[in-house]
Amino acid sequence: MNTRPAIDESAGSVSLSCAFNQDSSCFSVGLDTGFCVFNSEPCKLQVSRDFNAGIAIATMLGRSNFVALVGGGRQPKFPQNKVMIWDNAKQSVAITLEFRSPVHRVCLSRDRIVVALQNSVHIYRFSSAPEKISVFETADNPNGLCCLGSKMVAFPGRTPGQVQMVELDRGNVSIIPAHGTPLRAMELSPDGGILATASETGTLIRLYSTANSARVGELRRGIDPAIIFSIAISPDSTLLAVTSDKSTLHIFDLPSIIAHSRHGSMTSERPHRNSNSFSTNGSAEEGNNQKWGILGKIPLLPRVFSDVYSFTSAHFETDDEPQTDLGKKAMMPIPGIPGGKPRKGIIGWKDDYTIIVIGAGRDGRWEKFILGEGEGGKRHVVRNGWKRYLGS
Repeated sequence: MNTRPAIDESAGSVSLSCAFNQDSSCFSVGLDTGFCVFNSEPCKLQVSRDFNAGIAIATMLGRSNFVALVGGGRQPKFPQNKVMIWDNAKQSVAITLEFRSPVHRVCLSRDRIVVALQNSVHIYRFSSAPEKISVFETADNPNGLCCLGSKMVAFPGRTPGQVQMVELDRGNVSIIPAHGTPLRAMELSPDGGILATASETGTLIRLYSTANSARVGELRRGIDPAIIFSIAISPDSTLLAVTSDKSTLHIFDLPSIIAHSRHGSMTSERPHRNSNSFSTNGSAEEGNNQKWGILGKIPLLPRVFSDVYSFTSAHFETDDEPQTDLGKKAMMPIPGIPGGKPRKGIIGWKDDYTIIVIGAGRDGRWEKFILGEGEGGKRHVVRNGWKRYLGS
């Protein structure tokens, strides 16, 4: 006879998802009871809407009144195949988009709405009566991978591991054979010059010039496979941060390239934070972050000795879900959420030296990290604060 007390899942709200706005000044949270919006720094509640029903996706448009909502959880507020553009000033739905399958992600800009489904991406013109501009088929995209910039949008191609980049104005499409295994994460730099990608293997982050789709760098997160949670590039497009299920935040230097260069050639036009430079095949030149020192210069050794590693890293919190006495996850998959589990380790750059990491779940967390410089000019990242944002 099982005499163990049941886990009380009704105590307090649970965050089903969380996401930063375009400049990471705010983040929105989808709850099993509605949605809310927080200021990123300091972490402070700005908006809270109680629907007494679940919101699986809540995506802000900048700091405007508009939030894209998709129902989810065990008692969804809206159907999971509909995107509701919520006008918070009027506290009502302004736009409804309906699809034939569940929505996995929504990206917003001032003039575009991009919706990622399991096997397609739909692009609309953002207006009171949205106009469908185009539809693209994709490989299976259970995590709703899609990143929207000011001039282009990127998402998985038809073949696992491929990326499609689409110019928003002209509609030109570029195909990048980024990885040999399905994609797990991708991100465009704020200046639009670099696309960063990672696969399900999770050991390498590859960098591509959006000007000509050429690979311009490769960064090694580690040797062991990992699930990449998030990739984010600093506002000045010189640093890249990545998180994974190893509970580690890694910071890398990015190669110096001419942003939006027609030739895509790499130069030193833009000053870099240090003297590091990359060769066009992604290998590190003299002085770069080579974990193995002189071993990286010995010919014929495995490439992991010469790869470019992060210059600093820090621990962040991920495991806040209830567990059984056997140490296994007790939480059942949640309907309407990609992967069935709340996302963790989502990165937002508040500025070029401040990183915010957020995670959804019953114990939704906000953590702040600061980049600094120690003795001998060695750079490091330290956790500067944390809180459970649902209690704010």
